[in-house]
Amino acid sequence: MADTYAAPDLLADTAWLAEHLGDPGMVVVEMGTKAEEFEAGHIPGAVRCPSAQIKGTGDADPRLVAPPAEAKALFESLGVGDDTLVVAYDRIRNRDASRLWWVLGYYGHANVKVLNGGWKKWSAEGRPAESGPGAPSAGATFTPSVHPETASTVEKLTAAIGQAGTVIWDIRTPEEFAGEADRGNARVGHVPGAAHLEWVDLVNDDDTFKDAGELRALAAGLGITPETAVHVY
Repeated sequence: MADTYAAPDLLADTAWLAEHLGDPGMVVVEMGTKAEEFEAGHIPGAVRCPSAQIKGTGDADPRLVAPPAEAKALFESLGVGDDTLVVAYDRIRNRDASRLWWVLGYYGHANVKVLNGGWKKWSAEGRPAESGPGAPSAGATFTPSVHPETASTVEKLTAAIGQAGTVIWDIRTPEEFAGEADRGNARVGHVPGAAHLEWVDLVNDDDTFKDAGELRALAAGLGITPETAVHVY
């Protein structure tokens, strides 16, 4: 239906999470926050993922998603196992929580929800908080199963330029898209033929996602329909 999300189970609202805090088999993960911010106050029982983007470290390419062995070690350190329900939240308008949702899906773990509105909405509603470093549960076993079809690559993106039924979506700032800011990259500008809509335009002032009708309209403005192949960068 036009006014409902296609996959509403991907989102958790704050009332639902408040009712389910402490459920067995669920891990609440706060993404990318500095340790001092997390320790000053966070959702009760949450654990902190220090990496906002979950990219490679050490010998792995730091521009790409963490390789399987690194991802396994990270998720197990957070208490995330193969059967865990993960509820992800952040303090940056759902950006990093959504990244965790994608990375877990890339590794075959679909049992993930993003807290709609994140810490901003939770705290604004006066819901409970606790301080301290958090204590991930031990003994989790995470088995990565790579789903490469969920990720684009330079080769896939190059082949998609000008391809019928495909939209290349640049979600960066207008300045980056226009080539007026490099943000540390070697080149400026955008992929030929890319459509632009910054990711922040998908969320409301309270950090919740815009409603389904608004999101569909924004997508349609980019040429995106349910049948469209989309490459996002």
